[in-house]
Amino acid sequence: MGPLLEARAISRNFGGVQALDRVDLTVNAGEVLGLIGPNGAGKTTLFNVICGLPPTAGHVLFKGEDITGLAPDQICRRGIARTFQLTRPFAALSVRDNVAAAVLFGRNPRQIRSLDDARRAADPILSSVQLDGRKEAPAADLLFSERRRLELARALATGPELLLLDEVMAGLTVAETQEIVEILSALRRELSLTVLVIEHVMKVVMTVCDRIVVLNYGEKLAEGTPDLVAGHRAVIDAYLGVAGA
Repeated sequence: MGPLLEARAISRNFGGVQALDRVDLTVNAGEVLGLIGPNGAGKTTLFNVICGLPPTAGHVLFKGEDITGLAPDQICRRGIARTFQLTRPFAALSVRDNVAAAVLFGRNPRQIRSLDDARRAADPILSSVQLDGRKEAPAADLLFSERRRLELARALATGPELLLLDEVMAGLTVAETQEIVEILSALRRELSLTVLVIEHVMKVVMTVCDRIVVLNYGEKLAEGTPDLVAGHRAVIDAYLGVAGA
């Protein structure tokens, strides 16, 4: 069985700025792969390319199929979901209906034939991210940490095989971060999810990731186990040694 996802020699230019330069990335089924690097390293741009932004050069393969430049809805229905750094739920809708909308949009199983079906399917997802007690609340009323968990729930509701998490723990307290780590660990066990995660909290990266890829100025700087990457001299100089990284 080959890799679940392959990004081959991905380059992406924005005018005169080279955001990615021939980046190779492989994600194996069942693993949690961390993507780290300084701000501006190209991490979110790589996520965007995986999710449909046409690269300047290179190809993205998912389960052996070339999905380069497909529309985001087509990529979602093939089994890739992502979160965003900025959470933008449907503010006037209930938490439950935000997740139900994602159920209807995603890899819709045949038994989901109505909004009521989607709402029922949303309930266990909300429970898995500890939002079942808030499901009837308008999304606009959620606390910041709850919005982060709603963003995760909406991604999960599309039925992904590969989940891309873009700084889902940014802005959270230590306790809230630990809560998300525990939720992700449980989801990984229960759903056999494969996860690609951008994260700046190194304690989290070292705890949850099987492998880490480091980007710097749009190029892949290093790749390996957390211990190997943490001891890599170039990584320390470029990223780990930066105050606040």
